[in-house]
Amino acid sequence: MGNALVVRKDRLPQSQKMQRAAQYVRMSTDYQQYSIENQAAVIATYAQLHQLTIVRTYRDEGRSGLKIKNRQGLTELLTDVRSGRVDFGHLLVFDVSRWGRFQDIDESAHYEFICREAGVKVAYCAEQFDNDNSLLSSIIKNIKRVMAAEFSRELSGKVHAAAMRLARMGFKMGGPAPFGLERHVLSNGHRRGGSLRAGERKYLSTDRVKLAPGAKEQVEVVRWIFGEYLRGATQRAIARELNERGVPSIEGHSWTRSGISNLLRQEAYIGTAIYNRGTKKLGSKRKQNPKELWIRSEGAFESIIDSDVFVRTRKALEERCVRIPEDEMLLRLRKVLMKKGKLSADIIKETPGLPSITTYLKHFGTVRDLYRLIGYTGKQGYWDKLDAYKRWVNFQLGNAVRLKEAFERSGKSASIDASNVCLRIEDTVSICFQIARWRMHVGRPIRWTIARRARRPKGWVVAVRLGEKNAAILDYVLMPSTSLSFEGQLFWFSERSRASQRIERFDTFEELSRVLLRRVGKTLPSRTERTNTRVPNEK
Repeated sequence: MGNALVVRKDRLPQSQKMQRAAQYVRMSTDYQQYSIENQAAVIATYAQLHQLTIVRTYRDEGRSGLKIKNRQGLTELLTDVRSGRVDFGHLLVFDVSRWGRFQDIDESAHYEFICREAGVKVAYCAEQFDNDNSLLSSIIKNIKRVMAAEFSRELSGKVHAAAMRLARMGFKMGGPAPFGLERHVLSNGHRRGGSLRAGERKYLSTDRVKLAPGAKEQVEVVRWIFGEYLRGATQRAIARELNERGVPSIEGHSWTRSGISNLLRQEAYIGTAIYNRGTKKLGSKRKQNPKELWIRSEGAFESIIDSDVFVRTRKALEERCVRIPEDEMLLRLRKVLMKKGKLSADIIKETPGLPSITTYLKHFGTVRDLYRLIGYTGKQGYWDKLDAYKRWVNFQLGNAVRLKEAFERSGKSASIDASNVCLRIEDTVSICFQIARWRMHVGRPIRWTIARRARRPKGWVVAVRLGEKNAAILDYVLMPSTSLSFEGQLFWFSERSRASQRIERFDTFEELSRVLLRRVGKTLPSRTERTNTRVPNEK
C-alpha cells in the first residue's frame, strides 16, 4: 500500500503512460475522519494488483457529491484532462458514489466520458465489475449511479424528518442566532461549555442547540427598539439613531429600516422557535413554505420581550402598514410631481403619504418604468449616468465571479452576495467590489470617490478606478475597509493621498487577484484549525 496518497512527479517515458494512474478521493463531511485514508488504501491495493503507479492525487475534502460546484479537486481533474496535460492513462476512484451522487445520472456519465475521450480509463476500485464499457458493466454502473443518487434523496428525507422532530422540541436547527440572543449547546439536557459564536458548530452529533438571552447590552437594545416603536418612532428613525450612537448590528453592519422591521417581527424574542419556513433540498433553489407547514414551538426558551409588548408591536405594524391600490400609488406620485416639478428617491422618501421607493419598485419595476407610467421623463443626463453606473456594477460583478472561481480553484469555499457585490471566503473574509469615480474641480487635483453603502462587511475593498470623465478603466485599487473614512456619503482619495490611506494600485485585475489570493490565504485558518474552534467535550 505504499502508493496510497503518494504523488510522484518524476516523468516516465511516454510509452509507459498506461502504467501511470491518478486517483480521485472525496469525503462529504468533516466527521468522516478516515474516509480519505480508507479510499486511498483500497485504491493503492488495486494499483499494485494491476501494476499501476499512482503519480497524482485529486481530492475533495468535506464536499458534497450532489454537484460539481465547489469540488475543486474534480474540477481541476477535468480541466487537466481537457487541456491534454495529463501524463497518466488511468483514473482510480474508490466507487461510483465517490465520483458523485449527481441527481442527474447523465451528469456523472458526462464527466466520465470526458476522461474516456481523452484516453483516460476510469476504474472504480471497490466495485464488483470491471468498467470496460461492456453491456453488463454499463447496466450495473448506471444502476449504481441511480442508487447513489437515491441514497442522497432518502438521506435528505430522513435528516429533514429528524430535524422536524427536534424542532418541535424547541431546539435550534442551524443558522445564526437573532440579535440579542445566543446559541447554547446542551448535552443530555444540560448546558455544556460556552455559547457558540458565529460560524461555530456543536462538536457532537448527539448534542443539541437552544437559544437563550445573549449579551446584556444587546438585550437592552432589543427592548429599546420595541419600546421606541410603540412610542411612535418610525423604523427608519430607529435605525438612524442606532447608527448615530454607534451600535453595531448582529454582523457589524449599519442598521437599516428593513433590519428593524425584521427584528420587530422576530418571534424568537418571546421564546417561540419556528422551523421549516423554507426548504432547500439536494442543492435546489430555496422555496418558501406555506405557514401551515411551519413548525412552531412556543415557550422553547427564555423570552426577552413580554408577550403583551410583542402583540402590541405586531398590531402597530399592521396598523401602520397602509395598503394602497397601484392606481392610487401612481396618482399620489403624479400629484407630487405637479407640486415639486421633479421627482427623486429623496423626494419620494420624504413626502408623507407616499409608499417607499422600494415599494414602488416592487410594483412597477425600475425607476424609469415608474416615471414613464406617470409621464415624467426626467433629465436625459441622469439616465445616461445611471446606465453607465449599471454597466460598471455589472462589470465588477463579473470580476467578483472571476475571483470567486480563483478561490475555489485554490480549495477555498466562496459565495457572492449580488445585492451588494460582495464576496465571502470560507464564511470568514469579505471582499467588496466598488467603483472609484473620477472627479475634477477647478483649482484642485484630480480625485476619486467611492460611495458609502448601507451594508459593507469588514474586510477588503476592490475598486475599479475610472479615468477621465469616467469613460474607461484607469486601473484597479485595493484597500482594507478600515481605510474608508467617509465625508457624508463619499470617500475621497487622490493619487497623492493614496499611500497614506493604504490604497494599492494594480494595472490589471489579474495582478490584483494574485496578491489578494496570497493575502487572504495567509489569514484563513486551516481546515483543522477551523474544526478545533467547535465547542469541545467536557472531561
